[in-house]
Amino acid sequence: MAANINGVFTENLQNAILQSKVLIVGAGGIGCEILKNLVMTGFTNIEIIDLDTIDVSNLNRQFLFQKKHVGKSKADVARETALTFNPDAKIVHYHDSITTSDYGVSFFKKFTLVMNALDNRTARNHVNRMCLAADVPLIESGTAGYEGQVELIKKGLSQCYECTPKAAQKTFPGCTIRNTPSEPIHCIVWAKHLFNQLFGEEDPDQDVSPDTADPEAADSAGQSALNSESNEKGNVDRTSTKIWAQSCNYDPEKLFTKLFHDDIKYLLSMDNLWKKRRPPIPLNWKELPDGVPGCSKEINEPGLKDQQRWSISKCGKIFAESIKNLSNTLKVSQEKSSNNHLIWDKDDPSSMNFVAACANIRAYIFGIPQKTKFDIKSMAGNIIPAIATTNAIVAGLVVLHAFRILENNLKACRSVYLRSKMNHRNQLLVPEKNVNPPNPKCYVCAPMPEVILAIDTSKTTIKELLEIVLKSRLNMIAPDVMIDGIGSVVISSEEGETEENNDKLLEELGIKDGTILKVDDFQQNYSLTITIIYRERPSLKGDSPDFLILADEKDLKPKEDNDLIKPSTSNGQVESSEENVMIVETETVSLDTVKKRKTNSLEEIVSPKKRKVEVHNVDDDISIIENDITNDNTKSNIKIYKNSEDDDCLIVHDDNMQTTATSQ
Repeated sequence: MAANINGVFTENLQNAILQSKVLIVGAGGIGCEILKNLVMTGFTNIEIIDLDTIDVSNLNRQFLFQKKHVGKSKADVARETALTFNPDAKIVHYHDSITTSDYGVSFFKKFTLVMNALDNRTARNHVNRMCLAADVPLIESGTAGYEGQVELIKKGLSQCYECTPKAAQKTFPGCTIRNTPSEPIHCIVWAKHLFNQLFGEEDPDQDVSPDTADPEAADSAGQSALNSESNEKGNVDRTSTKIWAQSCNYDPEKLFTKLFHDDIKYLLSMDNLWKKRRPPIPLNWKELPDGVPGCSKEINEPGLKDQQRWSISKCGKIFAESIKNLSNTLKVSQEKSSNNHLIWDKDDPSSMNFVAACANIRAYIFGIPQKTKFDIKSMAGNIIPAIATTNAIVAGLVVLHAFRILENNLKACRSVYLRSKMNHRNQLLVPEKNVNPPNPKCYVCAPMPEVILAIDTSKTTIKELLEIVLKSRLNMIAPDVMIDGIGSVVISSEEGETEENNDKLLEELGIKDGTILKVDDFQQNYSLTITIIYRERPSLKGDSPDFLILADEKDLKPKEDNDLIKPSTSNGQVESSEENVMIVETETVSLDTVKKRKTNSLEEIVSPKKRKVEVHNVDDDISIIENDITNDNTKSNIKIYKNSEDDDCLIVHDDNMQTTATSQ
C-alpha cells in the first residue's frame, strides 16, 4: 500500500494516514470508490455504514459488488471486497441507517474525519449536524451524470451543508425506485418508466421490476431476473415486458396482477429489504379497497376534480381504462410503422391518468401517502443517470481533501466542481478561490440559531407546526417547544405528554404575532429560537406558500426590481436582501400532508429534562444550492442542483461566464 512505501508521502502524512480513523457514510457508487482509494492508499482503520442492499442495477458502477452479491448488505460486501485489496486494513461495517439515535455525537467524535457518499438530503443534514457538534471535519461529495462536487465542512471555518437555502424539488432519484420506494416521487418515476415499457421507446435503464413477464415464471422472479442475460450495464434485458403485454392483448387484470401482486410477492421474498422497513402489501385485482385515506366517502374529498384523491378501487378502474385507450392508440400508430411508439405527455389525458393511477396504487402498496392527479402532474420530472467515471473522479478528489486535512492544511480544501464540458480556461475541474466561510445567519451553524416563522396562527394546528414546520422543513426529530417568557410547554418529545394539544390552533395556546418559541431537540443536541409573525394563509392552494421561514423580517417585504439584478461578488456573496433568507418556500407547502423527517444536529446543549426519543422514517429529498465561483478574473454564477439519487446527484450550471476586473 502507498502509505507503507517510503517516499510516496511525506513522513508526517504517512504517519497521519496510518494513525487516522475515518468514517465513510454510504457504500454506493462514490462510497465504493472512496473505500477502494483508502485501502490502496494505506488507511488501515476504516468504518463504513449503509442501510441499503445490493440490487442488479447497481452493478454497472458499484464495482465492489458482483451478481452473486445481489440482495446482500452493501456495507458488508464492500468491506469483504476491499479487504482483498489490503488484508492488513481494519474495516468495520454497519448495515444500518446513519440517522438512528445509535450514532450520536460520541460516535462521530472517535473519527479523524468523515466522508459523505450519501443519496438524500435528510441523511446529509444528519451527518452535517453531527460533525459540527463533534467538531470533526466532513468531506461532502456528490455526482450527477458527468458533473460533480467535493467540499469541506468544518465548524467555524467553512459553510455547513445547511448554510445555503434548499429550494423546492427539481429532480429526483431512481436507484431505489424498483425495490424500496419511500416517497411519492419514487412511485411517480416508476409509473413513468412503466409507461415506456408498455407503450413507449424501450430503455434498458428503466426497468420497474424483475423479469417476470412470463406468467409461468412469476414464482421464480428473483432467480429469473438474476440469471437472465444482462446488458453491458449489468441490468436485465427488459424487452419481454412489452412483448408479453401485447401477447395478452394488454389485459388490465393480467397486467395488474403481475405488477402489483406477483412482483410485490417477489420483493417480499427479499427478506433483507424489510428488516428495518415496512414491507409492501400485494393487491388482488378483485378486492381493491374503495375508501380514500382520511375520508369516509370519496365524495367528501374537497377540491376540484383533479385535486381529489382517488380510492384504490377508482385507481384500478382508471388503470384499466387508460390501458385500453393507450393500447388502441399504440396499435393505430404501429399500423403506420412497426417502429412507432407512444411518448408520455402530461397533457394527454390517458397518459396522465395511467401514471397517476399506477403511482397511487404503488404508493398504497408501500404505505406511502397518495397524491392527487394535479400534484402528480406537477411532480413529474427527469432522472439523472449515475456515471462510473464521474464517481471515480469525485472519490479521488475526496481522498485528496483527506490528505490535506491530515496535514492540517484545511484552508487548501477548497470546493471543487467537476464540469461536463470545459470552461473557457479549458478546465473540467473548477476550484473555488477560497474556502467559503460560514453563513452568519445559518439556522444550524450560527452561534445563536434563530429564524422567523411567518404563519397563520389562526388556522395552523400544533400538530401541523410539529410535523410540517419543525420536522419536515427544519429537519428536527423529537423537538420540545416552549413559549419564551411563560415557560409553557406546547410540544413535548415525551410520548403522551402534550398529545392533547395536537388539534388545537396555535392562537388557542397563546402563540400569536410576536411570540417567541424556544425549541430544543434533545436527540440532535440542537436548539433554535423561533419568532412568530402572523401571515394569513392563502385562500387558494397554490397561490403562495402556507408559511415562510426567514432569517430577517424585512424579507417579507416586496423587493425592488433593482434588488434582484445585482451581480455576484468575488467572495461568492450576493449583495441583496436575499443573502439573509435561510429558507423561503417557492412552492405551496401543504399543511394537510405530513412528511416525517429524521436528522441529527449541531450544538451540544443541556436538555431541560430527560425524555424518550422517537425516530422517524426518512424521505429522500432534493436541494438547490447557489454558489458563485470566481477564478482569477472570471465571474461566474454557478447553480448546483443536488439530487437525491445514487450518491446525491449534483447538476452544476455555469451561467453567462464573462471576464471582469475583480479585486483580489
